[in-house]
Amino acid sequence: MRPRDETNQAGGAAIFSKLFVPLAVSVTVPALPREDEPLTLAAMSSPSSTPLPGSGRLMSIDALRGFDMFWIIAGDALVYALSRMAGEKGEGFSFFKFLASQLEHADWAGFRFYDLIFPLFVFIVGVSVVFSLTKELEQGGRPAALKRVVRRVLLLFAIAFLYSGGFRNVWPDMRLLGVLNRITLCYGAAAILFLFFKPKQLVALCAGILVSYWALLTFIPIRDIQLADKPLMELAEKAGNSAAVKALNSATNPSSVKNSPAIAFARQQFDATTNFVTGKFEPGYNLANHVDLQFLPGKKYDRYYDPEGLLSTIPAIGTCLLGIFAGLLIRSRHFCDKWKLIYLVSFGVGAVLLGWLWNLQFPVVKKLWSSSFVLVAGGYSALLLAVFYWVIDVKQWRWWCMPFVWFGCNAITIYLANTLVGGFRSVAARFVGGDVRAFFETNVTKGFGDLVVALVGMLLAFLFLRFLYRKKLFLRL
Repeated sequence: MRPRDETNQAGGAAIFSKLFVPLAVSVTVPALPREDEPLTLAAMSSPSSTPLPGSGRLMSIDALRGFDMFWIIAGDALVYALSRMAGEKGEGFSFFKFLASQLEHADWAGFRFYDLIFPLFVFIVGVSVVFSLTKELEQGGRPAALKRVVRRVLLLFAIAFLYSGGFRNVWPDMRLLGVLNRITLCYGAAAILFLFFKPKQLVALCAGILVSYWALLTFIPIRDIQLADKPLMELAEKAGNSAAVKALNSATNPSSVKNSPAIAFARQQFDATTNFVTGKFEPGYNLANHVDLQFLPGKKYDRYYDPEGLLSTIPAIGTCLLGIFAGLLIRSRHFCDKWKLIYLVSFGVGAVLLGWLWNLQFPVVKKLWSSSFVLVAGGYSALLLAVFYWVIDVKQWRWWCMPFVWFGCNAITIYLANTLVGGFRSVAARFVGGDVRAFFETNVTKGFGDLVVALVGMLLAFLFLRFLYRKKLFLRL
């Protein structure tokens, strides 16, 4: 396969014009303005008015990544505290109650804001792949870029394994797949595809992934058994298996217990089931969950299967590819910022609508990473990217975004640090917990003590990240 030349590397713009916009636009590329030169409305209408930094980074991408991490590290606790305060003022609708409900995952089917956090990060990984690997291709060629991808995948997967507990516990109480693992696998697969395929081929691959995953879960027959405690317990009671009943009724995750009676019974009933069904998407009653029981070793987050399991990792690669398409568009010099934004918004709206339409047959389920979920989450991600790109890199209204940039430039660092210290809110409690929190709860209003703890935790996270940013300390793998 021929190495990608400059035309192929910047060819992402052409894919949007040929596939999505039936327009023939002739453009020329003027001299780029300096990074410290303000962008005017006139400049906005000329091609490539936004500078492409030599470092391969755009502030909007770092800020959006930081915005995403903020809700995991500090934002959720802040909203929960405000929601509790609002609950003390009476029943009925409250903005903070509504916001707090959006910071909880949907139980299964459906979509809330918190369900966007993970796929948004995977989407941003795809955007970043375009900037980092295109630069690597230009400097060292495909072998150097491939070597970098493999090295990062190995290091990130090792970090992900240690983050999940590593060898702290005895087998099988070790989780092999999790959030960081999925991010790593998506990055590795999407980056390798980016290195070896042209944009048109990547679009076909992405579509093929989503359609194939839908076809697998819709048409492949599965055993007519639901992998969940309640139905398994009913079967165990009928069979008179008291050991299995006790294990199934225990709060201990049976997949983390060696020779667990619950897992043994689940496998026995699974293998004994001779009736097959198709088109099932309920919890524990679908192809992806059944594959995990059969082939995923170690601890599974949901006892018999894992939301970051084997089969559902495949469509997550599609989410990363959607980010690559957005990155190709933003990096392109063939379109002015106005058209880049039009394409991003058009794709975002179209993907969300198509995803919810697909939901009528293939439900939007984060824990399955269903193809409809990929489109809905990818559409919302593209819309957020369009907003951040327009505000920060086009209009250059940057006074508000630096705290998010601090988060975004050290996203993995803050994610790991938050776990190592038991959460910044836990650290904050050392300063304003206990009697201090109780004082605010008693003398101000219920929930205010939690608010103070959340604010101090957020401040500590910001100060830590600001220190790293000012000292130019970044975790680079």
